[in-house]
Amino acid sequence: MIRILTSGERKMVDVAAGAATLPADAVWIDLLSPTRSEVQSVEKALGLELPTHEEMLEIEPSSRLYQDGGATFATASLLWHSDSETPEMSPVTFVLGERVLVTIRYGEPKSFSMFQVLAEKQGVVCQSSATVLLGLLDAVIDRLADILERCGIEVDRISKDVFGRATPNGRIHTPTHAYTDTLQRIGRQQDIVNKARESLVGLGRVVGFLTISRQPPLDKAGREHLKTLSRDARSLTDHAAFIVTNINFLLDATLGMINIEQNQIIKIFSVAAVAFLPPTLVASIYGMNFEFMPELKWSLGYPLALALMVLSAVVPFLYFRRRKWL
Repeated sequence: MIRILTSGERKMVDVAAGAATLPADAVWIDLLSPTRSEVQSVEKALGLELPTHEEMLEIEPSSRLYQDGGATFATASLLWHSDSETPEMSPVTFVLGERVLVTIRYGEPKSFSMFQVLAEKQGVVCQSSATVLLGLLDAVIDRLADILERCGIEVDRISKDVFGRATPNGRIHTPTHAYTDTLQRIGRQQDIVNKARESLVGLGRVVGFLTISRQPPLDKAGREHLKTLSRDARSLTDHAAFIVTNINFLLDATLGMINIEQNQIIKIFSVAAVAFLPPTLVASIYGMNFEFMPELKWSLGYPLALALMVLSAVVPFLYFRRRKWL
């Protein structure tokens, strides 16, 4: 799909793949999952060689950040589908030319649709290819900030769930499925935050490369904007690292709670075994088949043995309760 934003109409319009010319006031060409014919039509119209999907997936800095044909090429992997159960990463290439900005993407980050709505409402971001790029990067970073904020709130909720399960007497009774759900929630937040952090690192490299780039040149306001974006990316990266630290702590705490729960179960079985050991001993003694046992002919021997077994079980139980082992 080829969509073009013009500075005159300020509206994204679809363009056929066979179009050989572009509108004179085009400032942004957005290629969403383009076919080979669509890429070739844009290359022919601009006189540039655009990277393929396989080239966009390469991780070498020289393959992601370079200049060619009077344009600056910068690729970053961006997070999308963050609201779903399966967040994904997708490479996005920004090609900044003197007159037009080209974006190549095979995913649909929400920040792009948000910026398209903003661009159609505010003409200031449609003045040139540079202003479109800066506005788009700003929208991407703002979206990542919202995602991290939402993750931070969810981590706080998980923390309250993990440490708020104790009953008034201090005991913890949590079903297995609750711990399973907690571990799944922790894993999902870890996945989202790590992907958001990876996106911010990539954006930081893109912004840094654009800052030192002289092809095409940016005005003073544009360079100041890039510095602001760089600071925002760094601060959000630090915030993501802080959230990851909290998530790791919650993971350790949850596993610790599971160990405590398991230890309590094992303790109950251990106490029960110790409590029933004396009655078993008494029953074993009077179950021996010796011929000469004085109590065998005693009329009170049987009830006394039963009473002795009950007493030997109750005394350890009361002792354990007094020591708060149960």
